[in-house]
Amino acid sequence: MLRGGQSGILFVVSAPSGAGKTSLCRGVQETVPCLRHSVSYTTRKPRPAEIDGVHYHFVEASTFEKCIEENEFLEWAKVHGHLYGTPRVWIREMTRQGIDVILDVNTQGAETLRKQAVEGVWIYILPPSFEVLRQRLQDRKSDAEAEIERRLETAKEEIQYYRQHDYVVVNNNYKEALRDLSAIIRAERIKTRRVNLSWIEETFV
Repeated sequence: MLRGGQSGILFVVSAPSGAGKTSLCRGVQETVPCLRHSVSYTTRKPRPAEIDGVHYHFVEASTFEKCIEENEFLEWAKVHGHLYGTPRVWIREMTRQGIDVILDVNTQGAETLRKQAVEGVWIYILPPSFEVLRQRLQDRKSDAEAEIERRLETAKEEIQYYRQHDYVVVNNNYKEALRDLSAIIRAERIKTRRVNLSWIEETFV
């Protein structure tokens, strides 16, 4: 009733590798109605338990490069030796229908979107410490120690971008971080500039 025929909101969630942004984005989609999680494309191989089309669209480099040529990505970036891209048409269609979209991207991807002046709500996920971040990367059991060290060094540079976001969520406890992320989404939906002013005027004025 309050939202009326408004377009959907794009929530851009970024974080250093291992901070838990993807788990939070998938979790909040299950608890907040009318919210879809955008599934990115990547050229990296699936980790154990990852499912194609659910966690990522896993594609070959040649397929990814063709998508770049055909301008199918809202943004794309090379991170830790692999390519990642956000599907343009799918996000446009969801928001056109009034469906909110939550997009988890690396810090580089978020900066690309910002430079393109993409309208959205910007949320940065932080780990409680570098020690916890290191432990989470090790617990994945998918990267060699040298790769983990490289990701930690990259994280030190990426975290500086938190200042350019609207919100910061510290993922120390998953349930608490999920609650905070959910609260951000719900609050943004009922901001005055997004509500159906015609309904308010017709009903109460």
